[in-house]
Amino acid sequence: MALPDPRLGLVISYSYLWHHEHNAGRDEGTKSRTCVIVLAIENQADGSLLVRVAPVTHSPPGIAVAALEIPAAVKRHLGLDDARSWVVLDEVNEFAWPGFDLRPIPPSRDRFAYGFLPPRLFDQIMAKVAQIWAAGQGKSSPRD
Repeated sequence: MALPDPRLGLVISYSYLWHHEHNAGRDEGTKSRTCVIVLAIENQADGSLLVRVAPVTHSPPGIAVAALEIPAAVKRHLGLDDARSWVVLDEVNEFAWPGFDLRPIPPSRDRFAYGFLPPRLFDQIMAKVAQIWAAGQGKSSPRD
């Protein structure tokens, strides 16, 4: 199977590097995790695609406004587990697509995406992302 196109709202498997890990000098994530593509833009000069992904975690957010819970019905639709999960909105990884850190979804060896978030949920995520980043509270970790 070919790699998916990096479209907004696509939920992928990715080796995410947390911002605190990046600041500590690490350059690799510790595990594959579910992430949501929140930005995908083409570089007009060379045609490369710049992507930003927001991580999904089972850990309840320390700051409630910096995350949005994924409804159980959406998790079922995507084929994710039943545990509560949140999209973290105040940090992202940024990389040139497809990068080195896309991971297959087990047990597959060639499937990298779970599917898309529903448009209404993705719009809520993007509204909160815009608010957080406009306030200067977002953190980006480059992965190339």
